[in-house]
Amino acid sequence: MIYTIGQLSKKTQCKIPTIRYYEEIGLLDKALRSAGNQRQYTSSQCQRLHFIRHSRALGFSLDEIRDLLNLNECHQADKVAMKHLADVRNKIKKLQHLEQELLMMINDCQNSISEDCLVLKKLNSIAIEDDADL
Repeated sequence: MIYTIGQLSKKTQCKIPTIRYYEEIGLLDKALRSAGNQRQYTSSQCQRLHFIRHSRALGFSLDEIRDLLNLNECHQADKVAMKHLADVRNKIKKLQHLEQELLMMINDCQNSISEDCLVLKKLNSIAIEDDADL
């Protein structure tokens, strides 16, 4: 089946500028052109775009997707996926730490009868610590 860029966009839920960008950076093969110079995409390109969109939804970077697209063996793809999983777990750990810190700040503020805002004091002290690291 042949798709126009608009049809491909609707079928894959991918915006037209993004499709053009993926072509530009080589993630998606350049479309053939009709006699009227309209882009024409194949079912294979549609399937590849679905793969890219699903990979992006899972948080893979464009470089990781490029690596996955170029792999022929499962154990190689497994290594890329395992590295990505480690990155995701690290982000989750950082977000959980952030959640705990925010909860402590909020609880401190709600339990305080002081006119000084403990949330602002805490954020200011973090900013000063960060400046010291520079």
